[in-house]
Amino acid sequence: MSRAPAERRSAFPHFEEITTRWKDNDLYGHVNNVVYYSYFDTAVNTFLIGEGVVDLVEKRIVGLVAETQCRFIRELAFPDTISVGLRIVHLGHSSVRWEIGIFRNAEDTACAQGYFVQVYVDRVTGQKIPIPPAMQRAASLIYRPSTSSAP
Repeated sequence: MSRAPAERRSAFPHFEEITTRWKDNDLYGHVNNVVYYSYFDTAVNTFLIGEGVVDLVEKRIVGLVAETQCRFIRELAFPDTISVGLRIVHLGHSSVRWEIGIFRNAEDTACAQGYFVQVYVDRVTGQKIPIPPAMQRAASLIYRPSTSSAP
């Protein structure tokens, strides 16, 4: 089975910069696989805070991660600087699908890419709720139809 080629920077309308840390490396000398999910989460939440979607005080409405996946293409290692490309490819009634590309330094092709699905819920009741208007507005800024064949 052949793999789809790595995404290019041009496929992502928004980027967040993250500097790798010494502790991100594992004993094999590269960024450990679980750290990529932290990069995903950091980039998405940085975007959402910047767009006024995440309320760090009230926290009544939360976007919980219901599904996630990462495809590793090339290694990262400290002290690389990474650009995390973001796009939203699906905006449902109560869920959002993010696609994410991790780019090393100034490289044009992703060294890792993946997705995660967030479901919006009321923190008190735990019940799914419609996507809040602030999230709908933020999503419209980076919405791009999916170019991948991932589920």
